[in-house]
Amino acid sequence: MTIITDEQPGAAAPARWTTRPTTPEGWLRRASEVRAVLAADAAERDRANATPYTEVALLKESGLVTMMGPVEHGGGGQEWPTALKVVREVSAADGSIGHLLGYHYTWNYVPRFIGTPEQSERFEADCARNGWFLAGAVNARDADVVVRDEGDTLVFNGRKNFATGSRVSDVTCIEGVLEGTDTHVFAMVPSTDPGVVPLGGWDNMGQRLTESGGIAFENVRAPWSDALGFTDKTFTPRPYGTVQIPTGQLLMGAFWLGMARGALDAAVAYTHTHGKAWGGYERTVDEPSVADTIGDLTAKLWAAEALMDEVALENVEIHRAPDALTERRRGEHKIRAAAVKVRADEVALEVTSRIFEVTRARSTASKYGFDRFWRNVRTHTLHDPVAYQRRELGRYRLFDEVPEPGWYS
Repeated sequence: MTIITDEQPGAAAPARWTTRPTTPEGWLRRASEVRAVLAADAAERDRANATPYTEVALLKESGLVTMMGPVEHGGGGQEWPTALKVVREVSAADGSIGHLLGYHYTWNYVPRFIGTPEQSERFEADCARNGWFLAGAVNARDADVVVRDEGDTLVFNGRKNFATGSRVSDVTCIEGVLEGTDTHVFAMVPSTDPGVVPLGGWDNMGQRLTESGGIAFENVRAPWSDALGFTDKTFTPRPYGTVQIPTGQLLMGAFWLGMARGALDAAVAYTHTHGKAWGGYERTVDEPSVADTIGDLTAKLWAAEALMDEVALENVEIHRAPDALTERRRGEHKIRAAAVKVRADEVALEVTSRIFEVTRARSTASKYGFDRFWRNVRTHTLHDPVAYQRRELGRYRLFDEVPEPGWYS
């Protein structure tokens, strides 16, 4: 795959890092440094709602884009527990950019989930060497992309309603249904292909910098050799391929909890510098009700983060031994990921709305932009209804039933 990336407005960023971390702790420090850069003007960038060329350039410059790539090809060699923590940290400053980074890690892993070993090794090596930023246009609820077989080549035509990040990416993961069949085909194509046409139109109340509008495919061609998981035009499924769903749901929880942490940190800082005390107290931070609220929200956030970290370690065990995965083991892991998602959803919505109980009326001024935390969480938690995750948990407890693999289960 040949990638030619046009220079984009604002893409040039001053050099900040000359070395790459080599440990999980080092990568988390790097993520904290990126958080500090993004936090400096997060509210202003949210209001501007501009395409995040500069922000993606920052992710590349910091090395976070290649953090999960193979070391021998210039990557960081890190695993999902570190990736989830990095996404939380970046999301604390800017939920949109944490969202983009997290989805990038997902697309980087898709060839490993469903591709052949040769496809996975080739793609991951190319990503690490070239520092590609990845996007995806995959949504099973949009069944209007048709894939035509032209001998050695596949041709994609149609539209997807959502395609997060394609406009700012180097490579886009595309998906459609093989003409005359019900077989889904995934392939990685250059985002600069003239047939890959971002349609824009993303002007939602939250996650405003994710470029998540629609996309059109107009005669986008890919060789059969790039059709993930296919050999001689036949797809061979593996149980491991179904792990992309629980992994993706852990990832969603990661940027929700990251946004919640960003909101809570902002509230704590605000009470020290701008708070106006009530009840005869000189300082807001001395009010018992403020300490009670901050303590309550902190306990809930820490508990949700701890659950995520625990399930992430179970997740990485699966990735290290994919061929040993059984249907039951996969189902039990999906249940645990569902528990993380349910708790992250509830905690993030509560934290991002209740911070105003301690920051009070003046903090609603648009210059602070504290509403963006709730808007971002509320927008993305609607991605697929969390009630279905609770139902899976309930049936597991009542009937010892694990969910069958599907697009959202």
